Amino acid sequence: MKALVTGAAGFLASHLCDRLVRDGFAVLGMDNMVTGTASNLAELKDNQAFTLIRHDVSKFISIDDPLDAVFHFASPASPVDYLQLPIQTLKVGSLGTHNALGLARAKGARFFLSSTSEVYGDPQVHPQPESYWGHVSPVGPRGVYDEAKRFSEAMTMAYHRHHGMDTRIVRIFNTYGPRMRPDDGRVVSNFVVQALKGQPITIYGDGSQTRSFCYVDDEIEGIMRLFNDGGPEPTNIGNPREFTVKELADLVLQLTGSKSELEYRPLPTHDPKVRCPDISKAKSELEWEPTIPLEEGLKSTIEHFSRTLQL
Repeated sequence: MKALVTGAAGFLASHLCDRLVRDGFAVLGMDNMVTGTASNLAELKDNQAFTLIRHDVSKFISIDDPLDAVFHFASPASPVDYLQLPIQTLKVGSLGTHNALGLARAKGARFFLSSTSEVYGDPQVHPQPESYWGHVSPVGPRGVYDEAKRFSEAMTMAYHRHHGMDTRIVRIFNTYGPRMRPDDGRVVSNFVVQALKGQPITIYGDGSQTRSFCYVDDEIEGIMRLFNDGGPEPTNIGNPREFTVKELADLVLQLTGSKSELEYRPLPTHDPKVRCPDISKAKSELEWEPTIPLEEGLKSTIEHFSRTLQL
């Protein structure tokens, strides 16, 4: 089996590349390295089953080799990145998805789209089932990412229905773990880095907004089960246990032993107040649910950042 993984040097896709190689795939990784990090692929550097191609998927993709699978994970995925790269984010969600789908169709390959819980926006239904259509502002600052992913889902389903392609769509919820960038602006990396450096922990709003944190190993297991056994309709893969942002900050302080103070700042525009997946579909169809508690996952993440920051 041979697979192409776009965005291969990113946090989540690099873990997927590791898993695919372990499962016996030959993997072509593709990344333009705008938000990807070469060190994420260090474990595969000398592995003959892995090859990295530097390319922007928003431009035409040409691969000579046969392919059995195309995993489309390319996209800025953290608020810091997609707010700084709004047009590139929209292009990778539209042109990039179109190019990746076209390649998969030409090769007769299964297509796997990495989507996001952000398609639900600031949800008015809680927890969020796949049947919920979402509450998104198409012209708000976060819309560049939300709408890029919503369009990529629509394009994927159009290829499935019109061309009969074998497709999968995963909606990913707040994944964390080793290889996150210390400056990516996500709440877990922000809190851990600030705690380790003894800086104030910045909480936006009053800290009562909720998130559901899924450790990367659980997320990759769910992704592989969806790839192997799922259907074409979107599937939530995330952790249904909900924490407030203040609870996360307190746990990070406890695990790091940091004396950092909490610093409260205004909530960004359209920042979701709640975020929690309904994973009934994943449990019934894939027999998947997360197994790694937040405290255990945070310990591994803290160790990673301690090494990365040389603290």
